[in-house]
This record gives sequence, C-alpha cells and structure tokens, in this order.
Amino acid sequence: MKLIFMHGSGGSKEAWHYQTKHFPDAEAIDLPGHPDGEPQTSVEGYVDWLRDYVHEKGYRDVVLAGHSLGSAIAQLYALKYPDDLKGLILIGAGARLKVHPMYLEMLEKAKSDPSMLEEFLETGWELIDPELKEVLWRRSLENGPAVFLNDMLCCDRFDIMERVGEIKLPTLVLCGSEDIMTPPKYTRYLTDKIEGAREVIIEGGTHMVFAEKPREVNQAIEDFLSNF
Repeated sequence: MKLIFMHGSGGSKEAWHYQTKHFPDAEAIDLPGHPDGEPQTSVEGYVDWLRDYVHEKGYRDVVLAGHSLGSAIAQLYALKYPDDLKGLILIGAGARLKVHPMYLEMLEKAKSDPSMLEEFLETGWELIDPELKEVLWRRSLENGPAVFLNDMLCCDRFDIMERVGEIKLPTLVLCGSEDIMTPPKYTRYLTDKIEGAREVIIEGGTHMVFAEKPREVNQAIEDFLSNF
C-alpha cells in the first residue's frame, strides 16, 4: 500500500509536514507547476498527470489523501481509474467546489500586483504553528498568483455531485468544524453518497485542519488505515 498526500490550491507538499512525519512510508507530492513544470488547467488534467506519476513509480494499492483541490483530484481519480486505488482520504472536500468570485477577482488582480497575494495569505492560517506557516507562506509565493488562480478555477469548475455515488472505495471524509471554505455539510453530503464512507469532524479546525490539529487528524487516518 502507498499513501500519497496532495495539497490544495496554490499549495505545496510541505503542507503535509505532520502527516509525512507520522506516516514515514507516505509521500507528499507537489502538483505540476508548484513551482516546477506546467500546471494543469483542469482537475481531469491533474488526474491524468497523477496516474502517469503513479504508474511511473510502480505504486500499487494506492490510498490517495487530498485536501481541497487535492480532494477533487482524488475523487475524480477514483471514478476514472478505481483499479489503481485501495482507498480515499478526503480533507476539506466537496463533490462540488465553487469558489467565491471575490477570491477569483483578487487573484486575477494579484497577477499584476503580487503584494495582494501576500495580503491574502495572511488570513486563514492563524492556528498553524508559526514556523510551518512561514514555510507554507513562502512556498505559495514561489508558486505565484497565476498558479493559485488556475487551481481555484479548476476547483470552481469541479462538480461531480451527480456521480460521486459511483465511488466504491473505502473512504474517510474529514473536516474542521469551523471550515467555512468546505463546511461540514459538504462532508456529510460525501458520506451520504459514498457507500460506507466514514465521517470525522475535528472540533475547532478550519480549512487547514490537518496542519492545525495534526494529532487528531493523524489518529483518524491511522484508524482508517488499520482496517485495510
């Protein structure tokens, strides 16, 4: 079994610092364009890139763990290539990931004024350890506003609400109780639609719950994997 962690929009593999430390055989990956290579312009593009990566590495019985955009990639991968996978871990997830136009407008403006991205990144990470927060902030700036906007547009176009029930893999759906980007009702929709899916709501966590509440998140993942 191979556990692979995928970051969210504009993010990086360093977001999974606490998870790769706890699960030493796991791998956290940078999606293409973050910052090396070319970003994909759709969730489908990221899925096909990931499938090539998985097959090049020779991984089998893969468990995909994805946050936000990463969760969309994991879900669509499960629909397109289920035989590659052993399970899914969806964090800050939804079967649809509409993005508020305010964020898209800000990121579009940030392409010509990168300081706006710095301001944007100052919010929402208050509960993350300052040392890790600094790393994530720096890596997001390296990726840049154009990549962040591209990822957000991929999320905005993602909608598998009518198909998500076709997923037939063991699935853990995890969310922070204070997540306003992908609130707990999104998690409940997924667990209602995916047969046998397990729901975990972490009290006090926000959209970055895995970096804010690593002990609780890691325990939920460990419990889930123990059934395999």
